[in-house]
Amino acid sequence: MERLYITQATDAGNLTVCLQFSDNTTQTVDIGDFIRRHPHPQYNKYLDPRKFGRFTLEGGNIVWGKNWDLVFPVEQLHCGVVE
Repeated sequence: MERLYITQATDAGNLTVCLQFSDNTTQTVDIGDFIRRHPHPQYNKYLDPRKFGRFTLEGGNIVWGKNWDLVFPVEQLHCGVVE
């Protein structure tokens, strides 16, 4: 099985991202829901839409913050649910 990774990510608004994967599937994921369910100073700053929108793709994954403050397993993102 080939490694699954994110090829493109766009801010879909309301703290959600639209992700395209290496298997040519697309998934929209509500990251804001995770942040609200798991309050933590490291995550809470990404409830600000301006900060949320500053994600990058690194190593086939979507990350927030230069030290990867917020990152999720690609398999969870592929399923559309982050825990």
